[in-house]
Amino acid sequence: MSAVRAGEMRDPAGDVASLFRLHAPDRRLTTGGIHERLPPGPAATLGARVAAFFAARRSGPELLVGALPFDPHHDDALYQPAQIAAPARPAALPTPGPSCAATELPSADDYADAVARCVAMLRHAPAGPDALHKVVLARGLRVDSATPIDPGMLARRLASDASVTTYVVPLPAASGEPPAWLVGATPELLVSRRGRAVVSHPLAGSARRVGHEAEDRRRTDALLASDKDLHEHRLVVEAILDGLAPLCSQLQAPPRPSLHATATMWHLATRITGTLKRDDISSATLAGVLHPTPAVCGTPRLPALQAIRELEPFDRGFYAGAVGWTDASGDGDWYVAIRCARVQGHTMHLFAGAGIVADSQPALEVDETAAKFMALRNALGIDDARAA
Repeated sequence: MSAVRAGEMRDPAGDVASLFRLHAPDRRLTTGGIHERLPPGPAATLGARVAAFFAARRSGPELLVGALPFDPHHDDALYQPAQIAAPARPAALPTPGPSCAATELPSADDYADAVARCVAMLRHAPAGPDALHKVVLARGLRVDSATPIDPGMLARRLASDASVTTYVVPLPAASGEPPAWLVGATPELLVSRRGRAVVSHPLAGSARRVGHEAEDRRRTDALLASDKDLHEHRLVVEAILDGLAPLCSQLQAPPRPSLHATATMWHLATRITGTLKRDDISSATLAGVLHPTPAVCGTPRLPALQAIRELEPFDRGFYAGAVGWTDASGDGDWYVAIRCARVQGHTMHLFAGAGIVADSQPALEVDETAAKFMALRNALGIDDARAA
């Protein structure tokens, strides 16, 4: 981070409640403590609020870290850390294993029913510019442990997959409640900014990875040839290009997606690069413009948000939002908050979603979300059979 000076690297007090960690394959950031919070607000005002924050003379690192919620109209949770360094590691708390109980919310059958209702909505959507083309439907898994869940240890287990970016982000918690975090391992970069250079790496269209060469080849060949998955992916790429185009003097994206592999999944991926028109367009502004993409919401955005409110039986909170950082120069990295869990005390809420289009098949979408749960299940030692 260009605005962070070496003199600010010092040992924090070790307050695990304020632990922020963002470990990408090519860079790592860990902070401790909370010096000052950014006044919260919706995604549309994020760039302006961040600019005003850094314009005021203040002490502490010239850095903001935190999370955006899924719903762009809800308040975000960003703050200036007290120190930039690895916090003193607290005594390790046991990570839940076979003694924990998992409950699906909704059940696989109820999720399949919601997908079927969504498909009907898509097939009968009236024609026009606001016609619904895609909706991302999520499901949850509540895990209750006999022992408190250590977010740092969970993130370290998730980091065994070197292809993903692991994160631990403090979340708002009600007075009197234990500290809460969003912990996950995302493969998807929403947007990165260095000077005027911009990169986005959206993923959409997925298949489970099985670890058998011949079967994985069959699945990837089918994914690359799937009209349904290519259509779903194209919607995401077009939305990001539309969002970035007014802000960029140059913008490039390959005509067809490539494959991106994690330990448990294959994804269709497109690397988008661009050059900003002006120096004052920050990574916070870019994140506010692009979030949420059709990869986690659907398209068009507002009708998809309404469909999600009608079909999902829970509030996503910060799942499918964005996690990251921005500095006083405008540089920053923002990742899509997927493959994650909200961790608080003895309980975790895991989340996974699938993109639904008019020709989606409910049974296949159930299987896709089950596959996406596997990264966190593996880190916890929970197999599918333990889900109630």
